[in-house]
Amino acid sequence: MNKSIFLVIGVGVLLTVGLYNLPNVVVRNEDQKLTSEGTTDPAKAVRDSAVLRTDRSDLHTASLSPERQKELNQLSSRFESADAKKKPVVGLELIQAYRKASRFDSAARVAEHLATLAPTEINVLRTGDLYYEAYGFAVDNQKLADLGKKTREFYQKALDSNPNLLAAKANMAMTYVTTDTPMKGIMLLRDVLKEDPTNELGLFNMGLLSMRSGQYNRAVERFQAILVSHPDNTKAQFYLAISLSEMGRKEEARKLLAKVKEREKDPTIQAAVKELEKNL
Repeated sequence: MNKSIFLVIGVGVLLTVGLYNLPNVVVRNEDQKLTSEGTTDPAKAVRDSAVLRTDRSDLHTASLSPERQKELNQLSSRFESADAKKKPVVGLELIQAYRKASRFDSAARVAEHLATLAPTEINVLRTGDLYYEAYGFAVDNQKLADLGKKTREFYQKALDSNPNLLAAKANMAMTYVTTDTPMKGIMLLRDVLKEDPTNELGLFNMGLLSMRSGQYNRAVERFQAILVSHPDNTKAQFYLAISLSEMGRKEEARKLLAKVKEREKDPTIQAAVKELEKNL
């Protein structure tokens, strides 16, 4: 597998909360389990596997323009001084300003403050989503671990009150693959698909894990399943094309890439398509 393809698309799948917001990590085998002989250690497999992520350290460390910094300072001051009635409105404005400035962990902390003041489902779920977004852009192991823990904390709170939040469960699952218990993530995704066999996010995440463990035949099955109910899902088409290419089914991959090239608006995916076409 040309690793540069994953490096090119890493940011593209991390920019939004929800369907394609997932950490760019690698696991050896999505079905690895401890056997009675102890021959397979899934935690070790994850620790030993390569972490393919783009260099996103500048997203948190790059200096802001004076205008942007002034805007954030003013909003932050307004948020701190706002009364209980105005704080949610100002808080949401501050969250969006932090996200626009790529300060995703700061946005999540503001959301956590709002969720503490009013622990409604929407506030708790938003906090989980924002911590997950920050987790996806983490650039060191300690931050990855801390943000993953926060993500699970708030998603679990949301799920405790509403077990039907399958997107939260599917996102939370992806934070486990960088822990010592990666199989918890696999089991959560299986739970999602047991409840809803056509769940788009569950299938997508399982497909991606299949790709990254080299099980391209299983990845093909998952992405094809997505396209049965969501035929215009260009990201699923793109990953399906990669999987088909790895299986030697290059003509099918070319046809899919042509569709992606025509429909996909994300410039990062477009760049990745060009990279993949070179290899075909």
